[in-house]
Amino acid sequence: MKTFSEILNDAAKDVKEIDIFQLKKLLDDDSKFTLIDIREDNELLHGKINKADHIGRGVLEKSIEGHVFDREEEIVLYCARGVRSVLGCKSLQEMGYAKVFSLKGGIGDWINAGFPLVSND
Repeated sequence: MKTFSEILNDAAKDVKEIDIFQLKKLLDDDSKFTLIDIREDNELLHGKINKADHIGRGVLEKSIEGHVFDREEEIVLYCARGVRSVLGCKSLQEMGYAKVFSLKGGIGDWINAGFPLVSND
């Protein structure tokens, strides 16, 4: 039986991460990719990263196909600190999504860098 840390470490071996500066460049360049905030609903009260869709981690696998139809499309997942997004990326990889990235440090690093948030409308 594996511990949570072992599961996370195993997933992290297979998941590619990008940092907040790479994400900001993707957004500034208006690159084609899907940004998904996988935090819980109550975590969205203070805002989200611009252009992010919201799919809570608890329903990611069930709901992703309604948001991203092309399994070759680039997807960036983020959460508060980058832990849930690694696990979410691993699940999406197992579902056949080929270009999935986790935001290292999550929205916490984004906020600490002074990058803007938008309201969750």
